[in-house]
Amino acid sequence: MKSYDTLTEAIKDLKARGFNLDFNLRETQIECTTTGAKLSPSEFEITEVYRFEGETDPGDEMVLYAIQSKDGLKGTLMNAYGAYSNTMSNELIGKLTVHYSS
Repeated sequence: MKSYDTLTEAIKDLKARGFNLDFNLRETQIECTTTGAKLSPSEFEITEVYRFEGETDPGDEMVLYAIQSKDGLKGTLMNAYGAYSNTMSNELIGKLTVHYSS
């Protein structure tokens, strides 16, 4: 897996490699507002994970996931961690946590 110094650098490289869609977390699934796709945890795989720590601002702490759906959609998902993380279902938390800790 590649290493990046900044979140912007990682996003730019992932987009160059075909991860062009932006996914957003919802309570039980991820959603792409561009295509309208809504994917449950069983419908996508996390292929890469990158963690970025805010050196001066805890609000800058992010995890970047490279996502690929079973039907070929590819994109990225960003999520804050710690006190700023989103509310999610246990199934979605489990999917993200397994890949984050590997």
